[in-house]
Amino acid sequence: MTEHEHYFWEDDPEYMQIIADIKNHPFVTDLAFFKQHVHGNRLTHSYLVSYMSYKVARSLGWDYKACARAGLLHDLFYYVPGEVTFSKGSHLRNHPKIALINARVVTDLSPVEEDIILKHMWLATPHFPRYKESYVVTFVDKYIATEDFVKPSLANLSQKKMMRSFSYFVGKLVMPALAGISNQEVSLEEKEELAEIEEEIDQNGSYH
Repeated sequence: MTEHEHYFWEDDPEYMQIIADIKNHPFVTDLAFFKQHVHGNRLTHSYLVSYMSYKVARSLGWDYKACARAGLLHDLFYYVPGEVTFSKGSHLRNHPKIALINARVVTDLSPVEEDIILKHMWLATPHFPRYKESYVVTFVDKYIATEDFVKPSLANLSQKKMMRSFSYFVGKLVMPALAGISNQEVSLEEKEELAEIEEEIDQNGSYH
C-alpha cells in the first residue's frame, strides 16, 4: 500500500478502530515491502484477509474483533518463500509459528487470536483449529489467495459470495474432518456452531 492509495476497509470506522493500536506498528507496515502471491503485496493481502474475515465473523455473530486483529497479523514474516530454507519443515508449516512469535511482539493476544495465527494454514498443516473463528480466517486466506491468482481485482470481492463459499467449505471439508477428532481438540460447542452454518447460510449468502 502506498500513501496515495485508498482502500475500502478504510471507510469502515468500526473496523479501523479495532485495529487502530496495531496497524502502524513497523512489523505490520513493513509487510508492504514483500510481494504476496501474484499481484499484491503482503500488507494488502493481510488487510484483505483481516477485513473480509471481520465481515464474515460479524455476520455470523462470532468474535469478529479477534478475526480482524489476528487476520492482520497472520502473515508476519519477512522473507520471500522459496528463497529461504529451514532445517526442519517447510515454509507452509513454519511461517505461522514465525508470525505468532512476531505478533506477540506487536500486541497481547487472546487465545482465539493465537489459534487463528498458528492454525491459519490448516489443510497444509496437521493441527486442527480449536475455534470457529480460526476456520473463518483459514478459509478467507485461501479464498483471497485464489482470487488473486484468478481475478486480480479488489472489486471482485463479494461478501455474499464469500459467505456461500464458506458454507460449502464448512460442509464439505471442516465437518467431515471434525467428525473424527475428540471434543478435547475442538469443543462440542464449537462443532455445533460450525454445523449450523451449512443450513443457515442461504443461496444468496445471507445468514438466518
